[in-house]
Amino acid sequence: MAEVAAIVILVALLALVIRPPRPWPELAWGAPAAALVVVIGLETPGEAWDAVHELLPTLVFLAAILVVGEVAEAAGLFDVAGEPLQAAARRGPTALLLAVSAIAVAVTTVLSLDATVVLFTPVVLWVVRGRADRDTTLLATVFLANGASLLLPVANLTNLLAIDQLGLSFPAFAARMALPTVVSAVVIVAACRWLAPRAVVAAPPAAGHDEEATSPTRRRARMTYAGRVVGAGIGMLLVALVVASLEGVEAGWVAAVGAALLSGYALTRGLARPRRLVRAASFEFVAFVACLQIVVDAARHHGLGDAVADRLPGGQGLGTLVAVAALAAVLANLVNNLPATLILLPTLAGRPVAVVLAMLIGVNVGPNLTYTGSLATLLWRKVVRADRSEPATGAYYRVTLLATPAALIAATVALWVSVRAFG
Repeated sequence: MAEVAAIVILVALLALVIRPPRPWPELAWGAPAAALVVVIGLETPGEAWDAVHELLPTLVFLAAILVVGEVAEAAGLFDVAGEPLQAAARRGPTALLLAVSAIAVAVTTVLSLDATVVLFTPVVLWVVRGRADRDTTLLATVFLANGASLLLPVANLTNLLAIDQLGLSFPAFAARMALPTVVSAVVIVAACRWLAPRAVVAAPPAAGHDEEATSPTRRRARMTYAGRVVGAGIGMLLVALVVASLEGVEAGWVAAVGAALLSGYALTRGLARPRRLVRAASFEFVAFVACLQIVVDAARHHGLGDAVADRLPGGQGLGTLVAVAALAAVLANLVNNLPATLILLPTLAGRPVAVVLAMLIGVNVGPNLTYTGSLATLLWRKVVRADRSEPATGAYYRVTLLATPAALIAATVALWVSVRAFG
C-alpha cells in the first residue's frame, strides 16, 4: 500500500506542475505533497531532512546562477546578441540558424538552459518576427537548450545533481562531454534545418504588443562598459568554479559569492533593483525542487528505485551506455527529467563514470521528445505562446521524433569514444 501511495503522490504532483488547474507557482503543489509524504509516514522527518540537506549545495548553485543570468540581462548582454543575429538573418536562413545555434549553445553552457529559454528566446523572437523560417530557428533554440546542456555542470541542474557522485572536476567533466555536446548539437541543428516546415504566414504581434519595446532602436545595442565588466565577471566566475572543482570546494558556495559580487555591481551601477534580483533567484522554485526531492525520495524508498535498478544493465560497454541513456530518456519523458535524475542517481551509485554520464545524456537530450520532458521546454513554450509565435505541434514532433533518438544515440556513441580516450 505504501508503494502505491508514494507513486500516486509523485504522479499527482508532476501532473499538477505540468498542467496546473490554476496558474500557481510550483511550490503551491510541491509543499503540500512533501508534507503529505511525511505526515502519512512514507518519509520520516529525518529522512526528509537528509534528502534536502544532500541537495543543499546544488540548490544554492541554482539560485546563484539564475541571479548571474539576470545580471547579464540587466547589463544588456542579451540585447547585444541581437546585432549579429540581425546580420546573420540578412545573409539567409542557414546563416541565421547557425548564429542562433552557436549563441544558444554558448548561453546554455555558461548560464544554463534556463537562461537560454527565458532570456535568449525573446531576442530570437524579435529577430525572426515575420520570417518564413521562424519555426526552424525557434525549435533549434529549445532543442539546443536541452540537447546541448552537456558540456559543463552549470549547464543543467541534472548535471549539478550528478557532479558530486561522479567525483569529476569541471575540466574532467567537460573533457568527457565535449564530443557528445558537439555531436548532439550538430544532429539537432541539421534536423531543424531540413525537417522544420516553414511558416506559411508571419505571426501577428501579441495583443497589446509594444512595438517600441522590440524596436531595432532598443534591441540594437552596443557593448557598454557595464556589459564588459559583467561579462568579465562571469568569465572570472567560470574560472573560479574550475579552480574550486580541482580543490574540492563546493561549486554552490563559489557561485553564491560570484552572484553576490555581480549583484552588488549591478545595484551600485543602477542596472537592476534589489527586488528584480531577489525575484531572479526564484526561491519559490528552489524550494519546490527541495520538496520534489522529498517526494521522489519517498517513491524511491518504496519500490520505484528497485524497479528502475532492475532494468539497468550491467557493464560499461557501448550497448550498456546506449541502454542506460535510452532508459533515462524514457523515464524523463514519463516523469520529467528532474525527478528522473533524482530517481536514477541513487541506483547508479558505485557504477562507472561512463554509465552516469550516459544517464545524463538521456535526461538532457531525451526530454526533447515531448513538451513535458523538461521544465525548460515548458518555460520556452510559455515564452513563445505569449508572443503568439509558437510552432505548431506537428512541426515540433516532425523534427523531434527523428532528431531526439538520433542525437541521443550519436551523443552516447561519442561518449563511449571519449571515455576510451579519457577513462
